[in-house]
Amino acid sequence: MANIRVLVVDDSVVIRKVLSEALTADPTIEVAGTAADGGIALAKIPVLKPDLVTLDVEMPGKSGLETLVEIRRIYPKLPVIMFSTLTERGAAVTVEALSLGASDYVTKPHNTGSVEQTRARIQSELIPKVKGLCQRQAGTPPIPKLPARLARPVPPTGNRRVDVVAIGSSTGGPNALAAVLPLLPREFPVPLVLVQHMPPLFTRLLAERLDKQASISVEEGVEGQTLQPGIAWVAPGDYHMVLTRDDKVVRLAMNKDAPQNSCRPAVDVLFSSVAEVYKANTLAVVLTGMGSDGVRGAQRIRDAGGQVIVQDEASSVVWGMPGQVAAAGLADAVYPLEQMAGEIERRVFAHRPNSLAKAESARSTPAGCKS
Repeated sequence: MANIRVLVVDDSVVIRKVLSEALTADPTIEVAGTAADGGIALAKIPVLKPDLVTLDVEMPGKSGLETLVEIRRIYPKLPVIMFSTLTERGAAVTVEALSLGASDYVTKPHNTGSVEQTRARIQSELIPKVKGLCQRQAGTPPIPKLPARLARPVPPTGNRRVDVVAIGSSTGGPNALAAVLPLLPREFPVPLVLVQHMPPLFTRLLAERLDKQASISVEEGVEGQTLQPGIAWVAPGDYHMVLTRDDKVVRLAMNKDAPQNSCRPAVDVLFSSVAEVYKANTLAVVLTGMGSDGVRGAQRIRDAGGQVIVQDEASSVVWGMPGQVAAAGLADAVYPLEQMAGEIERRVFAHRPNSLAKAESARSTPAGCKS
């Protein structure tokens, strides 16, 4: 199997060296070349034909965002990992990059520790993402292919009305969420709760960005917040988000229990909590993402009689999370990303004809306008 060829793009000579050494420590990866700015990178891509590009977020000359836009225009399927600082500005630009189609990101370590420690930290985070995004080149066994619509029969329940939508996503998730949430109507009749694997600063900025794009409200989750229809809550970075019910009131709760699937927040934690609170009245949605987070939670939702739908392989940046749920036979159906918002809306409004009429009348309100 051919090695994964990576083009490293960064204006810092030191960072290019550290990244190159971190990548080549793995025998299945080779650095095809390096570039000091976006213009040089764009000139080298057709010559080097890399399998993946690591791209600095902030560079003089052609910026990381400008370079990303050009890469996506010319090479729409080429995986790109942004390399950013964990600062307010670095995080904001990274979220922007992810929404513009960057495949994933790695944060630059703070200036602490030795060069060897810095290299090891980058290596531990970067190499799994490179391999995950270049799965076929790395020789990773593929997830079993499944028909477009399949699942075990949903357990019969007396009331199949959807009262909550729970969403899980990871690699490629910000772009996928930006394609789904803005298409939901302002008069959306149920609350949404979601986990996107990100650090704390990033989840807040992601929620703010999505809130500006969508007609529904999008907020970062807060301890004790009461769930309300037409609002989506994003689990804050480094906290598991769960639901609690007190009589008829459902609230958010946060905890720092041990990570699950090496993740905090974890989709499994949220999905399991939603299944316990809403039982058969749950619709779970698993979007693009690396790994298997969400499988156990999807099992809990299906066992409770709820519904689970997943994004298809062709439209996913990585068909890990949705693919594993589908491979486990837990998906009611598999849809391309462009159909996901419509399918969520169809299932939510299925038992709400009055709400559907109200939502249709509100569609004249431009996206982004809140009531």
